[in-house]
Amino acid sequence: MENDRYPDDAPDVSLVKNAQPKYEPYSRQGNRDYTVLGKHYKVLDSGKGFKERGHASWYGSKFHGHLTSNGETYDMYTMSAAHKNLPLPSYVKVTNLDNNKQIIVRVNDRGPFHEGRVIDLSYAGAYHLGMLAKGTARVEIETIYVPSPTQRVISDLKDNENHFIQVAASKDKLRINMLAKQLETKYGVPYRVSSANGLHRLQLGPIKQIHLTNKLLDKLQSDGYPQSFIVP
Repeated sequence: MENDRYPDDAPDVSLVKNAQPKYEPYSRQGNRDYTVLGKHYKVLDSGKGFKERGHASWYGSKFHGHLTSNGETYDMYTMSAAHKNLPLPSYVKVTNLDNNKQIIVRVNDRGPFHEGRVIDLSYAGAYHLGMLAKGTARVEIETIYVPSPTQRVISDLKDNENHFIQVAASKDKLRINMLAKQLETKYGVPYRVSSANGLHRLQLGPIKQIHLTNKLLDKLQSDGYPQSFIVP
C-alpha cells in the first residue's frame, strides 16, 4: 500500500453507476479463512444483516489489473471494494458520515489491513463518496443481501402477512380518490386511503406474498411513481 498511487491518466468516472445488487452464489475462491501479516481472519458464512462503522480507504494503480481475492481482475474504475470478512461477492451500501453521500459497491477482494479501516474502495467508489483527495473517510457500511431463488420461494411459502404499497400522499382527498380508482383498474389490486392530520395516503393492497409486492413496487416505480414504497 505504501507505493500505491493515483492513476496517471484516469478516465471520467462521474458517470459510473452504482453496482446493481443481484443474487450471486459465493465464489469457491477467496472465501476461506486466511492469515495476513500474522493476523488470522475469519470469513463470514453469510453477509445477511451485516453492519459496521469505521474508516474507508481506497486503492488504485498499484493493484489495477491484478487478480482480486476471488479470482477476478481488479478494475479501479468500477464500483468495487475489498473487505476483510464478508463473503465474496457481496453488495454493500457505503455512507460517508461526513457528507452523507452514499454508494453501492460489489465486494470482490480482501483488505484493508490497516487498524480501524473497514473497507477499501475502488478509485470510482472513492470519487463518488467524495473522499479521493483526503484518502480516508468515516463510513457506515451495510450489506444488501439478495437471497437465492430457492430462499425466496421458501420465504414466500412462510409469508402470511398482508403487504401494502404507499403510492401517493396529498391533502387533496378528491385527487387521491380519483388516483386510487385509476390504479385499482390498471393493476387489479385493491386499495385503502389512510387519513390523518389532513393528509390522505393512498396505499395499494393487501398483497399476500412479498415477491408479488416487490414485483408491483418495481412496476409502479417504472410507471411514474418513483416515490412508492412498501409500508413497514
